[in-house]
Amino acid sequence: MKIGIYGGSFNPPHLGHLAAARAAMAALELDRLVFIPAGDPPHKELAPGSPGRAQRLEMARIAADQLLLPAQTEVWDTELHREGKSYTADTLEEAAARWPGDQLWLLMGTDMFLTLHLWAEPEKILALAGVCAFGRTEEDGEAVFAPQREFLDREFHAKIATITVPGLVDISSTRLRELLAQGKGREFLPEAVYGYILREKLYGTQADLGHLSLEDLRCVSYSMVYAKRLAHIKGCEEEAARLAAHWGADEGRMRRAAILHDCTKYFTVQQHLDLCRQYGIQLSPLERATDKLLHAKTGAALARYVFGFDDLYDAIYYHTTARAGMSLEEKLLYIADYMEPCRDFPEVAELRRLAYSDLDGAVAMGTALSVQEMVQRGKELHHDTREAFEYYGKEDQT
Repeated sequence: MKIGIYGGSFNPPHLGHLAAARAAMAALELDRLVFIPAGDPPHKELAPGSPGRAQRLEMARIAADQLLLPAQTEVWDTELHREGKSYTADTLEEAAARWPGDQLWLLMGTDMFLTLHLWAEPEKILALAGVCAFGRTEEDGEAVFAPQREFLDREFHAKIATITVPGLVDISSTRLRELLAQGKGREFLPEAVYGYILREKLYGTQADLGHLSLEDLRCVSYSMVYAKRLAHIKGCEEEAARLAAHWGADEGRMRRAAILHDCTKYFTVQQHLDLCRQYGIQLSPLERATDKLLHAKTGAALARYVFGFDDLYDAIYYHTTARAGMSLEEKLLYIADYMEPCRDFPEVAELRRLAYSDLDGAVAMGTALSVQEMVQRGKELHHDTREAFEYYGKEDQT
């Protein structure tokens, strides 16, 4: 296998890092890309007030996840557990032992490439791995790369690949940290990374989670889930907004409900149970044993107690099970979640038609499909879904 080793302080990881990662994966035809947040970099001190090691690790994990290549990417925390300076030669030695026989490629930017011969044990580095250097700008081209490439080949018989990434985000981490402290710079970051920075109040940001703008709420919510879930969340938001416009509900409120409806989707069972205990949510034995049911309850709790949307609590709480006698907003979120554009099942076209002509009929169809699925799978049906099926399946609901 070809394995890319991408180290750095990632303080914070930005869009330039991801663009370079994609370009290197394509140019080198990598089978795997490993992000390695630096522990104690030998060439520079971490800036005062930098996030802790666990926070930088989490930002790197979130950034890597945005590539949507879970089988090909990982974040390795080896340097964060190492005492003393984090030397690349040591890391590559560990990598060679971890992946014996595989071909290692060390990825780096132009500045690092031009000083590589001054690093600790450059001969060891270049014996263990090839080097792929990528330029930040169009100026970082052959005229810059060629002399150093020829020198490293002559002195160390190095294997070198150099690429320029068109349109690469050209910003230093130092400048980005300065912008974040001024309430700027979000355009240089993946939305989920920016959301994590807001959640953790890193780099001098002081976001009030109870009064976030719609844009910041998206980022914070996205930072809590895996990137593979974002297409569904975004689709649900747009569908909820369209339904709100059609049925006379508040589009902004429905967008916020959809943005948050799955925010705890990937929490562990213990995290769900702890949150339910913290906020006094009573759980049935079925709910305790079913992740799909728990995330609606804990998502509703965070919407109310963390993000300040008390009046959206029920819409999120019942978006999975439905219930008898739902409000308009509850129905809209339930249906938007069920039939957003990413959904693909035989009955979805009819469900979408009903959603804009007979909303209660759409709810009735949704609950009927849920009942049918549970029966086919031999699973216990939640009492709220059963009651909603009975309620909305009746022609006369008076």
